[in-house]
Amino acid sequence: MIRRTFLSITAATVVATSAYAESHSMEAMDIVDTAAGAENFSTLVAAVEAAGLVETLKGEGPFTVFAPTDEAFAALPEGTVDELLMPENMERLTAILTYHVVPGAVMSGDLTDGMEAETVEGGMVTIGTEGGVTVNDANVVTADIEASNGVIHAVDTVLMPDM
Repeated sequence: MIRRTFLSITAATVVATSAYAESHSMEAMDIVDTAAGAENFSTLVAAVEAAGLVETLKGEGPFTVFAPTDEAFAALPEGTVDELLMPENMERLTAILTYHVVPGAVMSGDLTDGMEAETVEGGMVTIGTEGGVTVNDANVVTADIEASNGVIHAVDTVLMPDM
């Protein structure tokens, strides 16, 4: 009886500890890990890796990332993504990706119509809030995906800086 009770307590402790660790690690996921764990950001994650921006986006932040979905990348002209992922186009890819990042954690409730924000790339994006949230011409399709070092807002278009 004592052995069965001890085993039950031990099993309950292991299950509770595992559940706590899993929920705790979920809370501690940074922007890159959060995007990598989502189904619709695989192209973005591959681009971030190709541009050498993984460590930056795993950094302290906070960052706001207007993250193009896989569908947004697929909507680019055929061959564009493959071309951007080539090592000789790393500077251009980096400029495009950093144009999607704004310093600070900006939640959707903090946005106002006509608001402008300077991106890490140095260009400006304009936020719209009439009839849904937009960033330049991109629609925010999922807002406020929280990460340990910022927030992700999924967008349906790849934003292009003036180059």
